[in-house]
Amino acid sequence: MQHKNTLDLQHTALVIIDMQEAFRSKISDFAETAARIALVAHAAQLLSLPVIVTEQYPRGLGHTADEIRAVLPPALEAIEKTAFSSCGAQSFINELERTRARHIIVCGIEAHICVNQTTHDLLARGLTVHLLTDCITARSQNNKQVALSKMQMSGAIPSSTEMALFELIRDAKHEQFKAIQNLIK
Repeated sequence: MQHKNTLDLQHTALVIIDMQEAFRSKISDFAETAARIALVAHAAQLLSLPVIVTEQYPRGLGHTADEIRAVLPPALEAIEKTAFSSCGAQSFINELERTRARHIIVCGIEAHICVNQTTHDLLARGLTVHLLTDCITARSQNNKQVALSKMQMSGAIPSSTEMALFELIRDAKHEQFKAIQNLIK
């Protein structure tokens, strides 16, 4: 029997929050974080995991980082929002409900604003939130740490890229094991 706090491939979705080009020069670890998120997004494609991408006011902040967009399905459209919580955009809620996911893997920026508010709203909806702590960042590392602590104290589950991916595949016999392993190496 699988523990309720481990990821289940059949009931999980990936949410990428506001990893937009305007932040590249403002966040010191943006490139590294974007590269890890791209890896997770690529793995999500291999595993047929639903992916939802949001963009905070893209007319002013630009679109999702190129390295992430490069691995997303061409038909996937980012959800534009002005509310800090992704749940403030009805199209996000509609897409979330369409996935029927109970576990939500969250990554993106900024930890203490959009990621924090989205996570709390997802928790309030009764969903289990898994924070990819190596795929969440902010302009200030202090704000990142405070946000991660607050979200965890509220019930979000800390995770990492490798932890999440291996929970999803569960077994070295999984048909995508080698592909996932090659992505991580």
